Amino acid sequence: MRTPLHLALIYGSARPGRLCDAVGSWAEAEIRRAGGFTTEVTDPRTALDDEPALREALTRADGFVVVTPEYNHSFAAPLKALIDAADVEWGAKPAAFVSYGGLSGGLRAVEQLRLVFAELHVVGVAESVALPDAWNRFDGAGRMLEPERPRRAMGRMLGRLRWWGEALKAARSAEIFTEAA
Repeated sequence: MRTPLHLALIYGSARPGRLCDAVGSWAEAEIRRAGGFTTEVTDPRTALDDEPALREALTRADGFVVVTPEYNHSFAAPLKALIDAADVEWGAKPAAFVSYGGLSGGLRAVEQLRLVFAELHVVGVAESVALPDAWNRFDGAGRMLEPERPRRAMGRMLGRLRWWGEALKAARSAEIFTEAA
């Protein structure tokens, strides 16, 4: 039996009344449903108040799932601050993205995040989950309406994240990846 991969589930918004809570809760439930993972939520609302604890949480993670909205064709400033608060803690780990927004479903934010994470030696998983018109995809209790298609996308994404997570975890334990490389 495989050891579960530990994921940091990173919220990408700090706005009051954010949809990120509903999308993040859905993502966390789907990760549990898939099995083989443990999760720890990392929220810029609180994580930036304790940088040592943030760094420890990122160090514990075998990979990342970033739940991000698209604000003005990009990702939110609190997410960038969270990313920039750490450095080597990100390296040689995979990241997958669950994005939401208007017509693009947050894909423009994800494309910019891929560039930022590449600089930190994070492997961006090609598969992602994009939720266009996200405000109409959840009911008043935060439950996703018509979850079949996003659930399939999430399954594909998590399968790829698991593969990269296990490969990179083995590489890190073999000390293949170092700061000097």
